[in-house]
Amino acid sequence: MLHIVPTPIGNLEDITLRALRILKEVDWILAEDTRTSKKLLMHYEIDTPLRSHHAHNEHATVAQIVEDLEQGNNIALISDAGTPGISDPGFLLVRACVQAGIQVECLPGATAFVPALVNSGLPMDKFFFEGFLPHKKGRQTRLKYLAELPYTFLLYESPFRLVKCLDQLQTHCGAERLACVCRELSKLHEEVKTDTLANLHQYYSSKKVKGEIVVVVSGAK
Repeated sequence: MLHIVPTPIGNLEDITLRALRILKEVDWILAEDTRTSKKLLMHYEIDTPLRSHHAHNEHATVAQIVEDLEQGNNIALISDAGTPGISDPGFLLVRACVQAGIQVECLPGATAFVPALVNSGLPMDKFFFEGFLPHKKGRQTRLKYLAELPYTFLLYESPFRLVKCLDQLQTHCGAERLACVCRELSKLHEEVKTDTLANLHQYYSSKKVKGEIVVVVSGAK
């Protein structure tokens, strides 16, 4: 079986007992960055072998992993933080396993966009998860599409591009559109700030931004 195991997005306590048991029991763990994952495993005294599985090698390694699973190995897939497959490697392997008739089990657990959505105070009865926008080609097209959605949408963004992103959102959505920037969720310096896009742009333009970021934007009226 392939086990998809969410890992904490910040606070190491945000992992389930079931996840810890599976990480101890499987034959090995596929990790996005073995150096990052070792810190988590060491914290919980887990000595299961790690193997590398990331965006740059997943096309080349999927076939061998499927073969290993078919031979009876139990394998867990984790990412650096959150649920594998959500803006992280995972889709190609899960699809290959489904096509090969291999059982896949995805555990419930940490992912950044859910607490960001709930914390924002913006409508959450319907929402659209965009993930990371294209850096260049197609970015303006996606922003135009998102600006016209009648319900809340969410973006993942780098701290180095946050101010630019907020400026572009102002252009497409209007300066008075309500939005929320969630930064460093579950970590020591967590920050959740809901305001107009204009005010958020002004606020983050005047400070140095660090950490993982989710941007939540209210829908068009």
